[in-house]
Amino acid sequence: MKRLKLFIPLVIFAVLALFLLRGLSLDPSHLPSALVGKPVPEFSLPVVGEQEPSVSNASLQGEPYLLNVWATWCPSCRVEHPYLNKLAEQGVRIVGLDYKDEDDAALEWLSHFGNPYESVIADRDGSLGLDLGVYGAPETFLVDKNGIIQYRHVGVVDERVWRSKLAPIFNQP
Repeated sequence: MKRLKLFIPLVIFAVLALFLLRGLSLDPSHLPSALVGKPVPEFSLPVVGEQEPSVSNASLQGEPYLLNVWATWCPSCRVEHPYLNKLAEQGVRIVGLDYKDEDDAALEWLSHFGNPYESVIADRDGSLGLDLGVYGAPETFLVDKNGIIQYRHVGVVDERVWRSKLAPIFNQP
């Protein structure tokens, strides 16, 4: 019986190692979202540079779009931005959500790096981001023509992500 007690730490270690290995093999860019299959949360916010609300979830319906959460303080957003410009040039509808950012900095960023967005929603206090379950930037939600979230991608959208994950869903009839 005393010999079995010696193996308890080894068993505990093995169980913990299995949990850690399982966790490390998960795709960190695919965080589950409770909103997939549900409408974009109700909101009415201004566009960057304005004070009065002029964009709502209802005003964006009609055709599918990518809702791209970004900010000037986000280094990964700088990496992602050139590819978003390419997608916009190809006719992909992209709506920006400037997350917890300053309007002046966002306007300067867009002037310098180009503006791929149909409109840029100012989420100054992060309220819409909170409703969407945003962990940080960049995050991209694929929203269908009826305003239903079909997919959530955490991290940079590049050509590989577009072709393998987003485009097949975006191009569905």
